[in-house]
Amino acid sequence: MMEQYKGVQLGELSPHVFAVADASYRAMLNDSMSQSILVSGESGAGKTETTKLIMRYLTYVGGRAVLDDRSVEQQVLESNPLLEAFGNAKTVRNDNSSRFGKFVEIQFDKSGRISGAAIRTYLLERSRVVQITDPERNFHCFYQLCASGKDAELYKLGHASTFHYLNQSKTYELEGINNEDEYWKTKRAMDIVGISRSDQDAIFRTLAAILHLGNIEFSPGKDSDSSKIKDSTSNFHLQMTATLLMCDPDLLVSSLCTRSIHTNEGIIIKELDCAAAAANRDALSKTIYARLFDWLVENINKSIGQDVDSKAQIGVLDIYGFESFKHNSFEQFCINFANEKLQQHFNEHVFKMEQEEYKSEKINWSYIEFIDNQDMLDLIEKKPIGIIALLDEACMFPKSTHATFASKMFRNLSSHPRLEKTKFSETDFTISHYAGKVTYQTDSFLEKNRDYIVAEHCNLLSSSRCSLVSGLFSSLPEESLRSSYKFSSVASRFKQQLQALMETLSSTEPHYVRCVKPNSVNRPQLFENQSVLHQLRCGGVLEAVRISLAGYPTRRTYAEFVDRFGVLVPELMFGSHDERALTEAVLEKMKLDNFQLGRNKVFLRAGQIAILDVRRAEVLDNAARRIQSCFRTFAARKEFVKTKKASISLQAYCRGCFARKMYKIRRETAAAIILQKYARRLLLQRNYHEACSAALLIQSCIRGFIARRYFSAIREQKAALVIQSFWRKRKVAMLFQHYKQATIAIQCAWRQKLARRELRKLRMTANEAGALREAKNKLEKKLDDLTLRLTLERRMRAAGEETKLVEISKRDKIIETLSAECAAAKLSARSEHDKNLILQRQLDDSLREISMLRSNKILKAEEENENSNLKNIVESLSEKNSLLENELSTARKNSDDTMEKLKDVEGKCTRLQQNLDKLQEKLTNLENENHVLRQKAFSITPKPLPEKFANSTGLTNSEQKRTFETPPPTKYPSPIQHSTGSRRARLPVERHEGNHEILLSCIKENLGFKDGKPVAACIIYRCLLHWRAFESERTAIFDHVIEAINDVLKAKEADGRLPYWLSNTSALLCLLQKNLRSNGFFGTPSRRSAGGLGGKLAQLAGRGDTAQVDARYPAILFKQQLTACVEKIFGQLRDNLKKEISPLLSLCIQAPKSTRPGKAPKAPGVSAQQPSNSHWDNIVSFLNLLMDTLRENHVPSFFIRKLITQLFSFVNIQLFNSLLLRRECCTFSNGEYVKAGLSLLEKWITDVSEEFAGTSWHELNYIRQAVGFLVIHQKRKKTLEEISQDLCPSLSLRQIYRICSMYWDDKYNTQGISNEVVAAMREMVNKDTQNLASNSFLLDDDLSIPFSTEDLSIAIPAIDYADVELPESLHHYPSAQFLLTAS
Repeated sequence: MMEQYKGVQLGELSPHVFAVADASYRAMLNDSMSQSILVSGESGAGKTETTKLIMRYLTYVGGRAVLDDRSVEQQVLESNPLLEAFGNAKTVRNDNSSRFGKFVEIQFDKSGRISGAAIRTYLLERSRVVQITDPERNFHCFYQLCASGKDAELYKLGHASTFHYLNQSKTYELEGINNEDEYWKTKRAMDIVGISRSDQDAIFRTLAAILHLGNIEFSPGKDSDSSKIKDSTSNFHLQMTATLLMCDPDLLVSSLCTRSIHTNEGIIIKELDCAAAAANRDALSKTIYARLFDWLVENINKSIGQDVDSKAQIGVLDIYGFESFKHNSFEQFCINFANEKLQQHFNEHVFKMEQEEYKSEKINWSYIEFIDNQDMLDLIEKKPIGIIALLDEACMFPKSTHATFASKMFRNLSSHPRLEKTKFSETDFTISHYAGKVTYQTDSFLEKNRDYIVAEHCNLLSSSRCSLVSGLFSSLPEESLRSSYKFSSVASRFKQQLQALMETLSSTEPHYVRCVKPNSVNRPQLFENQSVLHQLRCGGVLEAVRISLAGYPTRRTYAEFVDRFGVLVPELMFGSHDERALTEAVLEKMKLDNFQLGRNKVFLRAGQIAILDVRRAEVLDNAARRIQSCFRTFAARKEFVKTKKASISLQAYCRGCFARKMYKIRRETAAAIILQKYARRLLLQRNYHEACSAALLIQSCIRGFIARRYFSAIREQKAALVIQSFWRKRKVAMLFQHYKQATIAIQCAWRQKLARRELRKLRMTANEAGALREAKNKLEKKLDDLTLRLTLERRMRAAGEETKLVEISKRDKIIETLSAECAAAKLSARSEHDKNLILQRQLDDSLREISMLRSNKILKAEEENENSNLKNIVESLSEKNSLLENELSTARKNSDDTMEKLKDVEGKCTRLQQNLDKLQEKLTNLENENHVLRQKAFSITPKPLPEKFANSTGLTNSEQKRTFETPPPTKYPSPIQHSTGSRRARLPVERHEGNHEILLSCIKENLGFKDGKPVAACIIYRCLLHWRAFESERTAIFDHVIEAINDVLKAKEADGRLPYWLSNTSALLCLLQKNLRSNGFFGTPSRRSAGGLGGKLAQLAGRGDTAQVDARYPAILFKQQLTACVEKIFGQLRDNLKKEISPLLSLCIQAPKSTRPGKAPKAPGVSAQQPSNSHWDNIVSFLNLLMDTLRENHVPSFFIRKLITQLFSFVNIQLFNSLLLRRECCTFSNGEYVKAGLSLLEKWITDVSEEFAGTSWHELNYIRQAVGFLVIHQKRKKTLEEISQDLCPSLSLRQIYRICSMYWDDKYNTQGISNEVVAAMREMVNKDTQNLASNSFLLDDDLSIPFSTEDLSIAIPAIDYADVELPESLHHYPSAQFLLTAS
């Protein structure tokens, strides 16, 4: 379903949250601006589920490839059930109500892929941990943990009814939800999010500790205002709490029953009474749970990771809806305050956007007033007399109560129109919210607004041996330690978070989703009209509709308006009229007033679009009636003619039947008399024979029964003996086969090891022999070229000396800079050493002073005044001594660091010196090699051939000189000219470089084919051969040819000419490979021929036995470029075919509704019908058209075979991946449909023959085996070995498990694979998940080129270009006259 809304404009399909999510995603991509989606509504209206759907869609359209076991998309989606377990609970209106606000910010990169995410939470309802009302529940995680089985026993947990925090409500189970299954889902979500198993154990241990902590009860102690642990049960829960939190039980008791007060005189320990101790216990539980929830959110954000470089984000806001209960407390006050803020944002954006559109379209309009709730927000948050400000002020005074807070609020805000005082209570107050009036009870406002930080609790849990618990309670600041309780306002903190959220939403482009609760009893298909209308009115939807009606509620672009209502003015549709003029003509013809024509849209008043639709429906109905009347006339006449012919035939047949019937009656009457005579005799005879046969039968049955019983006993005895003998033989044979197989396996492994060792030795010897042979050939070629290389060596030597001098100067500079750094480091080290000496001296002086003071202390012990002074002096000196010792230690550390840096610098200097020595050695070696080569060049000079041998070969002197010349490589700066031979070889090319217009004409025009040979390729090759371009050292004609071909391929109509150019370029490449020979000079210096496809070309060109022309470097480079061009054309043609066939494949994976099984299923023996006139026929037609196109352009069968093979591989990948991703495709009837379509493809492959299809049928292995598995019967009897080895050998276990988990029989309603087999597959898949780099079960498309240069030279046959004539369109070119004379 998500695919239907992908890329579709908002409003084209039926309303859905996917449409809103797609609109925000497209707006982010198009405008490069962050978006936000605000999901709002009453409690229980479905905001959380809507948020899940939006996040699912965003991860679907913006998902990325899986890089590891946990992708960002999975973590974002799995964070929802994890946060729901810890932050959602059952309320009066909703079984899964979010008790916290959540803002998920999904970050995208430039290409629109998800690159990170962040989650922010608001106002967790902490009081629910310790206090709930019937029939509500606590947070889901507590009930899941109690139902976890073995884990619950590990933490000494029982049923939820045994815990005080859970049994305050009698609702322990939710309808349709299993707490144990939800527990394992929560653990799986933790694994995906990235929480380690140790942290998971610590989390659930902490939850169990909170439950045990709630069961601790207190009784009065020795004093009236003290308390102690009540009984042994409470003591057991206390010990379990301390064990689970890994803290000291005595400290836990002390932190619960006492309170420490820090004063200037010291610490005062105050005993707490039973009520204060219980409140202290509940405060500890709430603090632990709140910090655990914050840690969980922070850990999820760290695991998912935020993309700091992201420029665009989409934020999804899922915050609690408007709440109005019988008893409304502080939480409902904050929740409704947040909804007021969001409502104001909705009003400003929607109504402002409505009027901004009128401005942008420049139409006449008047300003429209709308309701603003700013006065409501001022009542709550305005300083200094807002409700929140008065609440914070009351919380600061210890003796303040809810009554003093209420009286002060009424005294300051009594005149506000939104605030009312209730009649029957002095402390309750009523606020008129946008969604209605809500009465709040202020009994617990002050307690819930105070967020105390209890120092004893933090000290206790920060000393825990559990790293997670101690991390939740890090060390407190010094100012917090001075008081036992530190006050923090919950309402002020929530207001700041809400303000930050509003700023974030203001910086984005918002999209709104209004969730409406259909009824208050949580039942499907039940709508309470008044409740729905109230929600629409309170949510501002009706106000938005009113404002839209006051303006122009209906607007259409001119193109949409003309496309829909152009039938009303058919006389203007065939002319060349502007869309705006056509729109105006339609409206004038319909005599409509008060419409507005904007720049791009037409704006209509309410009801005008209905008039146009009615008139359009009348026009279409009249046209339909006329068509129907003509069709009915034709059908009635056809039926009359058919009925007339049938009546004549029926009358003739009835007359013949009547005559035959009379004859038959007379004949049967005569035969009946004869039959009666024989029947009477036969009945008497039969009765006699029956009596005789009955007697004989009874006797024979008795005798047979006795004989069979005796025979069965004998046969059972013999069978037992045979079975025993066969079983003993079978056991011995199985044991022998086991030993035999083990022996053979060991022998095979040993022989395989020896064979590999021998193969390795043979390869090494072969490589050494080949290397020696190549070295010998290279040395022979080098000896022939030494005379010309001598001058090149001189120039290279001069250039090398210059570069070496430059490098040596650079190295000297680097050494100088490093030596300077080394000297500076040594100076700094010396200075540090001097400082250390000075500090040491000061330390010695201080020690001497201490000794003197001690002696004075002994001498003047009797003087008390001087003694006290000396003590003070000693203490000050000891402090100085400690300071001096610390400075000395830091100085020593600094000196050690400087010494290490100095050593690193010295090491760098030594390494640079070694590199310099190596360079000098290489320089000397190169000079020695140059000297040796120079001596060899002077000593070995090429001997000229004798005249008689030269004359006998028919070569002139110039040609003899040319055979010894070797052109220099193109990497040298300037070519060296030694003789006139090479200059003569270049003259024809330089003369004909201006005549390349004929080549450009051959490339731009479609010259067709002659006898299956491409005319353009043959003419280009003949021209280049005639102009001797392949023997030229320098020419630009090859570059012109390649550029012209690339220009043709870049043209608009290039896609249609790709087969033509694939045939021409491959033919030209074949001619170059068969008829050119590369000169040996290019084997050594050219780096481009060393590897890749171009290097293989050069090797093939140099290896050819049928070479006729010596190719120079430009020709070899032209081969490489032409090879790249062939690969480019093939890849482009293949990609175009994939794009064209993809829409057809998306329609073929699922059977149309007409072919699916209906209410009356077919019998099992009846096979599925062949898909006539279906989408598979379109694919076959597409393949036939492709084959016709390729054959018309005479593409070699080699390329056709490779192209068809890759196309069928793409078909296999697309169909198989779609089958795995869509559950509606994994059905029995759909398998029959796809199997029938595959049979059409098999028939097409057979008709095409193996020459063109190749191994295309084997490329469909995955989809064939998957579909075959879907349509087999009795799947429940299949074992895992039969499925994986016999039915689906090509499929992986993960893919088979995916199909089994998604399969359902919609035709016969039979069961699928047995649960045992599915469980075994699930266990194996989970084990393999840890070892695999990727968990993806999908197939990847192969984008490589499926052939090499060797394949081209072998597969493409030789082409005879001599008999190709020049087309008449090229006769006027002067440079093409030689082709006419040659023909």
